[in-house]
Amino acid sequence: MKEDKLNITIIDDDEAICNSLRWLCETINLPVKTYHSPKSYLDNFDPKERGCLIVDVRLPHMSGLELIEHINSKANHLSIIVITGYGDIPMAVRAMKAGAIDFVLKPFNEQNLLETIQKCLNKPKVISVDDFSERFETLTQREQQVLHLILEGKLNKEIAYALSIAISTVEAHRARIMQKMQVKTLAELMKLCFQFHSENPFYRELAGPNIGSFTIEN
Repeated sequence: MKEDKLNITIIDDDEAICNSLRWLCETINLPVKTYHSPKSYLDNFDPKERGCLIVDVRLPHMSGLELIEHINSKANHLSIIVITGYGDIPMAVRAMKAGAIDFVLKPFNEQNLLETIQKCLNKPKVISVDDFSERFETLTQREQQVLHLILEGKLNKEIAYALSIAISTVEAHRARIMQKMQVKTLAELMKLCFQFHSENPFYRELAGPNIGSFTIEN
């Protein structure tokens, strides 16, 4: 894929935010398009377009989440970043399930957002079921329990209470889980797990029949 075929599309009803994001994205020398509503974007939607879609959650007439759920099966070549100033746990999970690569809270750090955009512009590595299972099987039984609770949206203190262990122990388990599963953020961990939804027996063992939600922590 050539870089000149990539585009960055921004959907936000706040003109100041759109202009700020446009300026930021233009620093990596890629074409940028902005829209102030889902309708205006859908009127010009091209399922063959490649690149990165940055969409705010709160938009007129149709939310950003509803939009990406609507285009998810058609936008095979777009990496989606959801931004919001009103994020909560269920919203983050819904965004990831709808196909978002990342979920960014406002006010965002420009350099961090730019790095996320650049990561999205590179085709994400899709691992095989065997690769996923090999990573999962390196987890100890306790780490699997902690991971299960993370996927249910439990905070460290809630996991500590549920497993009758110290919060510092949960933090240590969590660090090892991230290392063994070869991810750097909880968003990446969720994305990896959603990639192997109900058709994957390892996912069912890990997450159970109903995944709850997760939180984004530093």
